[in-house]
Amino acid sequence: MSILYILLGVVVAVLLWGVYAFNRFVTLRNRAEEAWADIDVQLKRRYDLIPNLVETVKGYASHERETLDSVTNARAEATKVHVDPSNITPEQIKAMAGAETALTQSLGKLLAVAESYPDLKANENFVELQRELTDTENKIQAARRFYNTTVMSYDTVRETFPSNIVANMFTFTEREYFELGEEDAAAREPVKVDFKK
Repeated sequence: MSILYILLGVVVAVLLWGVYAFNRFVTLRNRAEEAWADIDVQLKRRYDLIPNLVETVKGYASHERETLDSVTNARAEATKVHVDPSNITPEQIKAMAGAETALTQSLGKLLAVAESYPDLKANENFVELQRELTDTENKIQAARRFYNTTVMSYDTVRETFPSNIVANMFTFTEREYFELGEEDAAAREPVKVDFKK
């Protein structure tokens, strides 16, 4: 009889551990999705700021049409990229990183153009938009770091033994990091917005 109780106890312990491991995966997966939603919110905030910034610059530097169009087009392309937080693929991440890199580069050009216009640099609306853009860029970086940390925790648990058994049984798949490729090294730096010179 005692061997039966021991075996029953082992089975119950394994089942309880399996439930714990499953719930931990669900928690980590949901955190990763929430972290991606934070990135999405900050990117949308960035996209909302850009038209106001372009319009402000347009009032002072209307002959810089190519740069203004570049920013507008890069924003339009970035807003077209959709990433499903419940099923992020390497292709989605690459598309998002590419679109964000192009947008960051075009914003950098726009801000460089603004350096040539002292009246624009003194414009209160432009200065406030610059401050908000800098704040948003910092929040995007923080959200991306949080997302990548969450994904790392999830993937570590998913790959370690014995929780990898539960991961394979319930098809908890690898999550993708939101990283910029080596070819996008210029986009690793935030947009510089120093107009106090």
